[in-house]
Amino acid sequence: MKEVHGEHCLARCTIFRWCQRYEAGRVNIKDLPRPGQAHVVTNTATISAVDELIQQNRRITTLEVAVDLSISKETVHHIIHKKLGYSKFYAQWVPKHLSENQKTTR
Repeated sequence: MKEVHGEHCLARCTIFRWCQRYEAGRVNIKDLPRPGQAHVVTNTATISAVDELIQQNRRITTLEVAVDLSISKETVHHIIHKKLGYSKFYAQWVPKHLSENQKTTR
């Protein structure tokens, strides 16, 4: 196989493992859930609580938010950056994109 595809081909043991899984009935290629895998809880109550804390104090840190809400720092980071769209600018949380009102005032 390496003669045909070069160094970028899969190892033989990986191919055999995939064949065994297929013969056992697994046809889904996505990863199965594993115990201990991190789950990000992003319900609307948690998101709004994080947003409220940031609105009250723009200089609050992710650790302070995590301690106040009793959630992990990684979850707070996910909510702030992915769900709310904030980023740090001069030690303050600001939206990544300007609102229409902010665009007209500029």
